[in-house]
Amino acid sequence: MLLLRVKKLLQGIADFRRQRPEGYAERFAKVALTQAPDALLICCADSRVAPNVFASVEPGDLLVVRNVGNLVPCYTPPEADRAGASVPAAIELALQSFHVRDVIVCGHSECQAMRAIYSGTRLPDAPHLAAWLRHGEPVREGLGAAPVGLSPQDHLSQQSVLVQLQNLRTYPVVRRAEASGRLRLHAWWFDIGRAEVRDHDAALGRFVPLDEARVARLQAPGS
Repeated sequence: MLLLRVKKLLQGIADFRRQRPEGYAERFAKVALTQAPDALLICCADSRVAPNVFASVEPGDLLVVRNVGNLVPCYTPPEADRAGASVPAAIELALQSFHVRDVIVCGHSECQAMRAIYSGTRLPDAPHLAAWLRHGEPVREGLGAAPVGLSPQDHLSQQSVLVQLQNLRTYPVVRRAEASGRLRLHAWWFDIGRAEVRDHDAALGRFVPLDEARVARLQAPGS
């Protein structure tokens, strides 16, 4: 007997076939043989984080990489140990093959990976998870007090997003593209409880809602 969750997925597929908007199949047909994504989005594998929903994107718009904790390992030379090289491979694919103009790292509230890093606890019999979370442990060092209204774990999550941008800049392909003006890096944070995406404002030093006013400012010429 199929588990309830699998039945839900299967029913969702059937509903998609029956209820999909007019012209949706044609949209997939247009990208069936090639793709030209606008951006690379690195986000968490958390089941509650759905970038295609909160960003309202169409098929082919985003190259999405999901991993536990939306972490970006620092660059290491190709001849070194490349365990967990999926994220570096995606970075090179996005910039070298698809020439994306934007790379976004998106963290989120109540992140289980950030909670584990903050507390130092690890699941038993999960050595690969423990090894992966080591990429996020440096964020905990020197972490200041959380701002009012933000839990320590969520504060760590937001600061981790900024550190992942620093890690991105350890990749030669990223440094070259950013230095030439061909690439922009963005730090986002999704507040699950409020269903709100926030963008890091460097001038203010904090994450602010990506509301219509901020979107308009970011889209203005010269921004």
